[in-house]
Amino acid sequence: MKIINIGILAHVDAGKTTLTESLLYASGAISEPGSVEKGTTRTDTMFLERQRGITIQAAVTSFQWHRCKVNIVDTPGHMDFLARRCTALWLF
Repeated sequence: MKIINIGILAHVDAGKTTLTESLLYASGAISEPGSVEKGTTRTDTMFLERQRGITIQAAVTSFQWHRCKVNIVDTPGHMDFLARRCTALWLF
């Protein structure tokens, strides 16, 4: 099986988590996309992330697309959390 790794990096409020949700939805991995505003996204799991509507720690999720496994790393956009972003990408 082919594996594709995607890291989503951009400035704050660029829509990284929303893009992640859209990819999961388009692939059929989830039945409806979560909302950052409602705190229902798959990758923002910490209470503070859901409360503030921001990504604090990088999260990995994946889905199947045809004969490929696609791994996505959703990263924080705030400079305050840059160290967490870099650590997650190195581990991945």
